[in-house]
Amino acid sequence: MERFTRDGLVFEVADGGPADARVAALLLHGFPQDATAWAGVVPALHAAGLRTLAPHQRGYSPGARPGGRRAYRLEELAADAIALLDAAGVERAHVVGHDWGAGVAWALAAWHHERVASLVALSTPHPAAFTRAMLGSQAFRSWYMLAFQLPGLPERAVAGRIGDFYRSTDLPEEHVERYAGRFSRPGELNGPLNWYRALPFGRRGVGRIRVPTTYVWGRRDPALGRAAAERTAENVVGDYRFVELDAGHWLPETHPETVAREILQRVEGRT
Repeated sequence: MERFTRDGLVFEVADGGPADARVAALLLHGFPQDATAWAGVVPALHAAGLRTLAPHQRGYSPGARPGGRRAYRLEELAADAIALLDAAGVERAHVVGHDWGAGVAWALAAWHHERVASLVALSTPHPAAFTRAMLGSQAFRSWYMLAFQLPGLPERAVAGRIGDFYRSTDLPEEHVERYAGRFSRPGELNGPLNWYRALPFGRRGVGRIRVPTTYVWGRRDPALGRAAAERTAENVVGDYRFVELDAGHWLPETHPETVAREILQRVEGRT
């Protein structure tokens, strides 16, 4: 499948893997990325017999850019993912998310655990751990989240310096060129930035996680610090694995083999 729909929105999705695959992985990208973030990860998953579903999420797919901040609440983002699983005929998936995509993945595991076989979260900690860490040094790392609440200006500011932003956070140049080519226009950033602007309107907390979970964090991540990473364990009940890498933020692009290995360990029931 190349597209799926929900509430009149049309989402693009990269659907790949063996034709007879019986196990699926749902791959959710972050900000400012798109489904191509997983290009280095999916070959190993396909070789292991997995089907992969990697959508361009709400605000990123040209046909799925509703107006207004409330349309980007976490509840809507999670419902989009469930709609994709329904359209693909997948009862349960191994859910993988990076950055904002990990935020959606945590929500799926908490709210729709019956649809989640396992969870691999990259970079972004459990939301409750993040909120608690905001009382300390995490607040200084997350100053941009407040700045993004402004209307219009962040689109222009981020688009004008998007290449410099990627390079300053150690994203490899091949990915810089691809993403910058997409997000150097302010209009392409309105939907993605609305994910941040919708934060004040979320009404449902993300509770404890009961599905098998792996959390992978890079100790050199400029946006997400150690306090929240270590406190994530407090919000997972049962089988949990914490993997700390000597890495920055862009784990799918810079460490695809490690990411694929951690996913396959969950698929195979190993920790």
